[in-house]
Amino acid sequence: MKKRTIVLIAFIILKFLLQYLLISPEYDLQRDEYLHLDQAHHLAWGYLSVPPVTSWISFLILLLGNSIFWIKFFPALFGALTILIVWKAIEELDGDMFALITGATCVLFSAILALNTLYQPNSLDVLSWTAFYYCIIRYINSEKQKWLLLAAIVFAIGFLNKYNIIFQLLGLLPALVLSPQRKVFTRRGFYLAALLAFVLILPNLLWQYNNDFPVVRHMKELSRYQLVNVSRVVFLKSQLLFFFGAAIVILSGLGALVAYRPFQKYRLFFWTFIFTLSLFIYFKAKDYYAIGVYPVYIAFGAVFLSRVLSGDWKRYLRPLVIIMPLLVFFPMYKVAFPNNGPEYILKHQQEYKRFGRLRWEDGKDHALPQDFADMLGWKELAHKVDSIYAQLPTRSKTLVLCDNYGQAGAINYYSKKGIQAVSFNADYINWFVLDERYDNLIRVKEYYDRGDELQQTGGYFLTGVAADSVTNPNAREYGTTIFLFTGAKIDIRARLKDEIVEERKY
Repeated sequence: MKKRTIVLIAFIILKFLLQYLLISPEYDLQRDEYLHLDQAHHLAWGYLSVPPVTSWISFLILLLGNSIFWIKFFPALFGALTILIVWKAIEELDGDMFALITGATCVLFSAILALNTLYQPNSLDVLSWTAFYYCIIRYINSEKQKWLLLAAIVFAIGFLNKYNIIFQLLGLLPALVLSPQRKVFTRRGFYLAALLAFVLILPNLLWQYNNDFPVVRHMKELSRYQLVNVSRVVFLKSQLLFFFGAAIVILSGLGALVAYRPFQKYRLFFWTFIFTLSLFIYFKAKDYYAIGVYPVYIAFGAVFLSRVLSGDWKRYLRPLVIIMPLLVFFPMYKVAFPNNGPEYILKHQQEYKRFGRLRWEDGKDHALPQDFADMLGWKELAHKVDSIYAQLPTRSKTLVLCDNYGQAGAINYYSKKGIQAVSFNADYINWFVLDERYDNLIRVKEYYDRGDELQQTGGYFLTGVAADSVTNPNAREYGTTIFLFTGAKIDIRARLKDEIVEERKY
């Protein structure tokens, strides 16, 4: 076995180990993960929240046992494959062992490590961006049509995983026009690749059309409630922090694309970077949307530095380039990952605030990072719902109706009673099955929206009581109340259908 292969395998093993070690057992899954896992039970060509690829992976996880190990395995796998593709890109650029180790280290000890702790589309999104850029490099070097076709397949997978990859295409096309590579527009292979990509994503486009393009409504909601709180200055600051340890390498790569003659044929990647980041900034995108941009520039930078830091005294700077991501990783290790429990974070809030970790999507600072607060209270909620459910007559029909997708997904994942909770929120709005009359209702309400639930819903049932609530003060769901209504006086399906119709309008 070659030395290069041994080193690469070592990086891959380290990657998997870190992904499992960086999550404290004090945390549950994150709210988005529960929704994604539930999609395995409702396979379709599209969803209100994400395209279909996540559901396919969730179905595979379900077949493998639906355990935490497999849930965390796939984002770790996508991160490991990102390292592999950067490694292959460096080899394609004729990088030496120093360049390979530099590239792998910069990718491993970066924001991608934190991204890969969560089972979300983001990990595959970064992999798709990196693989797409790699195909472009291979096409530039060979001008073989197969690399355009492979790029089309990668783009289609990325599109069916997360629509964010459209920004990559929008950034690349004008860069192609400005470069000598514009000749690709005269090649038959380019249009075959475009047709292939279109055919592959067509089922999802038809799903969007048949469902009145929910992605448009989703983007409007993001813009109204989340992106409105995004600061362009904070976005730019985050870009630096995401790959701070690799900043020298990335900047070297960008500079080399402009001034280093051997990289002249790859200059379109410089303009791609400019156009893509400009689009993200203009649309006030969330900072992590742009993480997929950087791995390929790590490859360019690693190869460039391997050539300029050779011979004489310069070679002694090589260890510093490799060590830098590690030096930056250690302080970030304390704040970027869910490896410290809530009590530790509450005692060291200034450390987290310094890195902007306490800022949530509402634009305000909170006690815990948002993702961490979203990983607490779910087991408690599910177990309490199970306990209440177990007290009901076995022959009675009970509906478990939740306020948000995290509540419904967590109950469905942890329930030992086979409960299939639903919600008017996110994809659950399309998963209601109202084939039978319900005798009882377990209503899970967010703390700020409890209102007069007993009065509003109690009239439809013989009894109603606030049975329990989430008591973990560090959970984002703290105070969420579980109401129990028994002995339905009327068939509540008509009311539920009316609410479903109203919610689907929005």
